[in-house]
Amino acid sequence: MKPSLQLKISQQLTMTPQLQQAIRLLQLSTLDLQQEIQEALDSNPMLEVSEEETAPRDSESEPVTTTSEDTPIDGEWNEQIPVELATDSSWEDTFQSAGLSSGPGPSGGDNTDFESADRSDETLTDHLLWQLNLTPMTDLDRAIAMSIIDGIDQDGYLRVDLDEVVANFNDETLADTEETVELDEAEAVLRRLQQFDPPGVAARDLRECLLIQLDQLPDSDEQAMQDARRVVDQYLPLLGSHDYKQLMRRSKLKEVQLQAAIQVIQSLNPRPGSLVDLREPEYVIPDVIVKKERGVWKVSLNGEAAPKVRINDNYAGLVRRADNSADNTYLRNHLQEARWFLKSLQSRNDTLLKVASKIVEHQQDFLEFGEEAMKPLVLHDIAQAVEMHESTISRVTTQKFMHTPRGLFELKYFFSSHVSTASGGECSSTAIRAIIKKLIAAENVAKPLSDSKITKLLEEQGIKVARRTIAKYREALNIPPSNERKRLV
Repeated sequence: MKPSLQLKISQQLTMTPQLQQAIRLLQLSTLDLQQEIQEALDSNPMLEVSEEETAPRDSESEPVTTTSEDTPIDGEWNEQIPVELATDSSWEDTFQSAGLSSGPGPSGGDNTDFESADRSDETLTDHLLWQLNLTPMTDLDRAIAMSIIDGIDQDGYLRVDLDEVVANFNDETLADTEETVELDEAEAVLRRLQQFDPPGVAARDLRECLLIQLDQLPDSDEQAMQDARRVVDQYLPLLGSHDYKQLMRRSKLKEVQLQAAIQVIQSLNPRPGSLVDLREPEYVIPDVIVKKERGVWKVSLNGEAAPKVRINDNYAGLVRRADNSADNTYLRNHLQEARWFLKSLQSRNDTLLKVASKIVEHQQDFLEFGEEAMKPLVLHDIAQAVEMHESTISRVTTQKFMHTPRGLFELKYFFSSHVSTASGGECSSTAIRAIIKKLIAAENVAKPLSDSKITKLLEEQGIKVARRTIAKYREALNIPPSNERKRLV
């Protein structure tokens, strides 16, 4: 094959750096946006935090820009600044942005996070080791206890066999001595650990975990406690399958006695390790706030979600026309970068407000009456209403939250598929889930509703849904099947 040169003409879509920045800011969550703004403030001297009070942004008011009114963004020093960059260029090719400060605080200062310093990150293992240090033991027993604690998972269960713990301990710790640890010694140490807090820790299975907790409960009702111990010790599989008739027949307990024993068992914790779960809580900051004023639903942006930034007038005034010095080029480049950043923030806010307003307009029945009144909605419907592409709507609604009188919801929550009704209308899948949840909440606990029965009840309301769809919705709601929901009267 002979090599040759060929000339071709083709077209391709290439995004400019401004568009890339706008899209990136649009898909950021509130916390990520705060970090992005802070990085821009640290790297660009032209940007500063605005301390002025601004009017709230809502769907019925004039847009409020993120810059102050007296900031001359389009002043005389912008005449020689290009309006757009070439599509094949990047920020680093045009601007010489300053790097982020390397100090302990966001701006290089000593900004100590006292809240983080005061927060405890203690794990279950740390909690057990702390108690072990306060327990009088021999050095050998303490070493065995530490080996056992290493085999306890986050739920508080000992997930390794005790024989394996003893074997590994003898191989690693006592390899140079003739002394070995017997299984009964490890059993004694394990029983000591099972008295630690939280109750039920270091159990090898659910039965042992519940029995340990029952032994530590006060005997407020001695007969109920004895019955509970007997049920857990001998008939736990029957209790788990809710086969109460077989359970009463084998244990020879009356219905009232079994009900009292079950109440005691339900007060126990099958996952004792969760009581020491001290993970840092995650807070959700709403991007949009919805309120009803004078009978009209109003949508406004959360002004506290991100700091308000503007262009620094003093630094912007230092930019001179027809001056190609290094200092002036530095200021001019950062001024243009700041203008594009503010424009991207403005575009993000406008798009988010526009999309949220259309969602509220479509889902007013949900805000008035609850989940059962939720209407079917897909991305295409909002995209047509705001004249944008579906991918843009997807970016806007991802990790963005709306605060309503009914709670805090992600914008994605308001989108759902539809099911046809007998009258020719449509019913949202979210509304169907709410109806299923309501039906199960009102069912007879002695004879819970099966998926087929729920299908018939929905059909009586004009909603045709297959049984397997009901099962899928029920599992999405974390509701067990009917045989596991059965309770004693």
